Amino acid sequence: MASLDSSLTVVAADAAFLRQFGATSAEIFGRNLYELLHPSAPQMLDRHFARLADGRRTHFAERVVGLREGDKVFSAEMTGVAVQSVGNSLSCVMILRPDDGPVDVPETAAAARRNKAVFSHLDARILEGVASGSSTVQLAARLYLSRQGVEYHVGLMLRRMKVPNRAALVARAHSMGMLTVGSWPPRVLPDFVKDAK
Repeated sequence: MASLDSSLTVVAADAAFLRQFGATSAEIFGRNLYELLHPSAPQMLDRHFARLADGRRTHFAERVVGLREGDKVFSAEMTGVAVQSVGNSLSCVMILRPDDGPVDVPETAAAARRNKAVFSHLDARILEGVASGSSTVQLAARLYLSRQGVEYHVGLMLRRMKVPNRAALVARAHSMGMLTVGSWPPRVLPDFVKDAK
């Protein structure tokens, strides 16, 4: 269990919470909750915390992926409970109930955690097209590439993400929080795209 202030900074935590992250209180206290979770966490949790803050909810439950040192991850059920603090400021108590087994997250997720982009600008546009159902011919025309050029870039992404086909590529990218949630057409988040120099 941990206590968060209104800016989602960890201000207190019990020993079980610290063990889940493989860290000491000095390493956890003062850090933002999102630094401890997979990059997709803000997309899922911002709405929940906003509802706690404006009183529309008193609690929520959501499945999250936590990050341990050494790029190890774990899956957990997170419960957030709104707490009125002294002076009527709102804070939150967070409880994590980890699953028993480890979570298999590919190498690219570890790279994302270290804030290293994994896609070129062109790869990101191709992935967005694949995610929105565009054919190779449509992507080639839109991006001024040959069909073979599109297939080459798709093949590179399949190998990099260690997946067998386009559907699995989109599913893996979505599960790793690389694609926007709740918008159409899907977009690759800027954190995962290398800056063009």
